[in-house]
Amino acid sequence: MKTKMLIVTILFVSFIKVVAQDFKSAETKEIALFPQQNEFRNTQNISGIWKFQKDSLEVGESQKWQNGLPNGRSIAVPGSWNDQFTDSRDYLGLAWYEKEIYVPSSWKGQKIFVRIGSANYASKVYINGKSVGFHDGGHLPFAFDISPYVNWNVANRITIQIENVLKPSRVPTGGGVAGGIFNSNPKANFDFFPYAGLHRDVWLYSVQSNARIKDITIRTGFENTTGSVNVNVDVEGKATKGKVVISGNNRVYESEFSLNKGIANVNVSIPEVRLWSTEDPFLYKVKVSISDENKTIDSYELESGVRTITTTDKQILLNGKPIFLKGFGKHEDFPIIGRGTSNPVIIKDNSLLKWVGANSYRTSHYPYDEEYMRMADREGILIINEIPAVGLYFHGDKEELRLRQIACKKYIEELITRDKNHPSVVMWCVANEPFPANMDMSSLTDVRKADPNSIVLFKELFDLVNKLDPTRLKTLVGVMGGPIEWLALSDVVCINRYWGWYTNQGDIKTGAKMLSDELDNLYSKLKKPIIITEFGADTFPGMHADQAEMFTEEYQVQFIKAYLDVADTKDFVAGMHVWAFSDFKTGQSVIRFGGINYKGVFTRDRKPKMAAHYLRERWAKKPEDKK
Repeated sequence: MKTKMLIVTILFVSFIKVVAQDFKSAETKEIALFPQQNEFRNTQNISGIWKFQKDSLEVGESQKWQNGLPNGRSIAVPGSWNDQFTDSRDYLGLAWYEKEIYVPSSWKGQKIFVRIGSANYASKVYINGKSVGFHDGGHLPFAFDISPYVNWNVANRITIQIENVLKPSRVPTGGGVAGGIFNSNPKANFDFFPYAGLHRDVWLYSVQSNARIKDITIRTGFENTTGSVNVNVDVEGKATKGKVVISGNNRVYESEFSLNKGIANVNVSIPEVRLWSTEDPFLYKVKVSISDENKTIDSYELESGVRTITTTDKQILLNGKPIFLKGFGKHEDFPIIGRGTSNPVIIKDNSLLKWVGANSYRTSHYPYDEEYMRMADREGILIINEIPAVGLYFHGDKEELRLRQIACKKYIEELITRDKNHPSVVMWCVANEPFPANMDMSSLTDVRKADPNSIVLFKELFDLVNKLDPTRLKTLVGVMGGPIEWLALSDVVCINRYWGWYTNQGDIKTGAKMLSDELDNLYSKLKKPIIITEFGADTFPGMHADQAEMFTEEYQVQFIKAYLDVADTKDFVAGMHVWAFSDFKTGQSVIRFGGINYKGVFTRDRKPKMAAHYLRERWAKKPEDKK
C-alpha cells in the first residue's frame, strides 16, 4: 500500500512539473475583483452550451484536441458532467470542453482575460490551440490574460481540459484512504458526491491596458456613532492618484489619494453610520477611481457593510452585541445541474432560509459561488466560509501530507482574496472533520491525541488566515472522536455531533445526555463559544410512525428538538447549525440509500419536511430572541 501511494505521489508531482514547463500558473490576485461592466471595463458571459468529450485513455493532448474535439457532444455550462449524461455519473478522469467565441472589436487595445468560476479539479486552458495557463484546485475562480492569443474579426476557440481523479495528495482527499470510513463508490474521502466539470460561469472581460485597479480591500469598524472604512487599493500601470467615494443613507463621503508604487491606503469616516446587521443589512456603495495627471482611466464599484465581528469567552458579538447563529450546513447540489450554479436555486435557498427563520449557514465543505455571498450581503445572512479541506488525515505518506498542506494554503489565499470584502462572511474555516488515526466516535473520554504534524499544519493555516485577514474569526470543524488540541486553536469551537444517530442509534434521550456532558467538558477546558455545526438524522420524506423511529420525519423533529433544548441550557453555545439544509447526492453505499444523504430538512428539490416547519415555528421569532 505504501509503495502504491508513493508511486501515485511521484506521478502527481511529475505531472505538476511537466505542466509548469508549458503552462503559466494562475495568479491569485487576478480573481480579487469580479468582472464588472462600466465605462472602462467590459464583460461577456460565455457560459451556455459547449462541446464536451471524455478522455479516459488520456490521448487528448497527444492527438491535439486543443485544436478541435473529434467527437464532441453538447453540454451545459455551468453544470456537472456527471448528471447531464446517461453514461457519465461515476466518470472521474480527463475531459475536455470547447466553445467558439467572438471577442468584440471594440475591445482592441485593452487587456483581455478569461475567468473560469470553478473547474473541479485541475485545469489547462487553451486559446486557439495555444497553451494559456494551468490551475490546480476546484470551487474557486481563476483567470488568465489571453490578449496575445486573440484573433480579431473571426471566431476564437477556447478549450479547457479538466482532470478530476480522486487522489490521496489532493484536497479534498480521495481514494478511500482514511480507514474505510466512507466506503462508497466513487471512493471519495468525504460524504458528498465528487461532481466534476465547469461548475460556474465562464467570463471574458477587458480592462485598460495602461493602468487598472487590480485589487481593493475594505475593512470596517465604528466607535460610538461614527463608522470607519479603510480602503486599500492596489493598482497596476501608470496611474498617479485616485479617489474613493462612499455613498449611502442619502450621504456621500469622498477622499482623494496619491499612489505610491501602485498602492494607496485611505480611511473614510462616516458620521451617524448605519451598521450592517442581520436585521438591517445596509450596504454602502464604495467606488474607487484612478487617474493620471489629466483624466480618470479606471474605476470599480462594490458594496460594503460597516460591521464588526468579535467574541467573548461565551458569545459571538456582531457590532458588539451578542448574536446566536441559527442555520444550517448545506451543499451546492441540485438535481440535473449537480454542483453547477443556478441563480434561481440561489434565490430559492435564500428565500427558504428567511422563511425558516435562519440567520446563517456554513459553506460546507467548499467555497460557494460568489452570488451566494452577494445574496447573503443583501439579505443579512452570516456565513462561515470553508475551504475544501474535508477528509484530511495525518497518518501515512509524509509527502502526501506536504502536498495537502500546500493545497490548503493555496485555497486559503484564493478564498480570502475572493471573499474578503463581503460583510456576510464572518468566519474562515480551514478544515471540516479532519481524521485522527485513533478516532473513536463512541467515547466521550479525551484519550485521543493529535498527531504532531496536524498541530503544525493547523497552526500554519491559522497564522496564514490571521496574516491575510485579521478582522474575521477563524475556526475548524471537529469530528466526533477528534482531539481537543485542534479545537483549541480556533476563535470559535465548531463541532459536528450525532449522539443518537451514528452512536446510541434510536436513543435520542441518551444522545442528548451525551451531548450535554460533552459540551460542559469542552467548555470547561477551552473557555470559548461553541457552535454545533452539524447535528441531524436521515429522514425519508413521507415516512411516518406513531412512535418516532429512525428515518421517520417524527424522529428527525425529535432529534433536532432535543439538541436545541440542550443548547438552550448552555450560555456558551453561540450557534446551532442543523445538518442539513436539504438532501444531497453522495457516493453509493449501504448507509446512503439511492446515493442520497437524507438529513435535509428540505428535500433535494426544496420541499419542506416536518422538521422545516418545526424550525420555522421555533426560529421565526423576533431578532432579539436568542434561540
